[in-house]
Amino acid sequence: MEWINYHHLLYFWRVAREGGLAKASAGLGLAQSTVSKQIHQLEEALGHPLFARKGRRLVLTESGRVVYRYAEEIFSLGRELLDTLGDRPVGKPLRITVGVADVVPKLVAERVLLPAFASGPVRLVCREGRSDRLLAELATYELDLVLADAPAAPTAKVRAYSRLLGGSEVAFFARPPLASRLRRGFPRSLDGAPILLPTADTMMRRSLEQWFEAHGLRPALLGEFEDSALLTAFGQQGVGAFPAPSVIRAEIEGQLGVRWIGNASGVRESLYALTAERRIQNPALAGLCDAAEAWFGAAAGG
Repeated sequence: MEWINYHHLLYFWRVAREGGLAKASAGLGLAQSTVSKQIHQLEEALGHPLFARKGRRLVLTESGRVVYRYAEEIFSLGRELLDTLGDRPVGKPLRITVGVADVVPKLVAERVLLPAFASGPVRLVCREGRSDRLLAELATYELDLVLADAPAAPTAKVRAYSRLLGGSEVAFFARPPLASRLRRGFPRSLDGAPILLPTADTMMRRSLEQWFEAHGLRPALLGEFEDSALLTAFGQQGVGAFPAPSVIRAEIEGQLGVRWIGNASGVRESLYALTAERRIQNPALAGLCDAAEAWFGAAAGG
């Protein structure tokens, strides 16, 4: 197994962060030639140049920027480790890293993640992306938890445990003039109406396609989006009607200035917490999952 010389990585990180060899060397208490030589050894070990000279300045190469991002994370975690084991400072935030699938509505993710801060000092790191990429990061423990619209597939290449946090019936929304027109005679009013939908690989899209077929509806599909935030942004601009969980109806109407049209009866949007371990050990994560279940349950009961 190949290993990185972390002393060399530290010298590289200090030079990149300080913006120059002289300042970093002075801070490290080492000669510039010593620091320069050890960074060169790191470049040889990695097989990539990390700095390029631009006039009198050293600038990071593309590979250097990648290494710097990793070094930032490595030394940040090292400081957290010392603080945690040394029990200093008091009230050190608990770090939790959560992946949010693109298709999960951001207002839902916000409501689910917010209770994490009630468990004590927390530093929340959120990453967004496709579910398959987030699952890969979960498997390597880069993420503590993934919020997704579907459970991990049995055929997935990585092992993950799925916990259903709750679900909500899907509703349609639009700018007030279009919403007022489509509310009359809903759902027949959607036939031929301008509409925006998630992409075909999502659970919501497949469910809505079946619902359209069952009701004999052929909306005019104007846009398909992987990112739920982009979908609602176009809906907010009045391009067409769009679907979203009815559980966040008040937030959608209040923040986006759109109006409810009607619910797609029988079509539900679910939210799952995917973890690498069957039992969630992190108290902040366990607390937010419990709070999410309670929120969905209260919304269903109301």
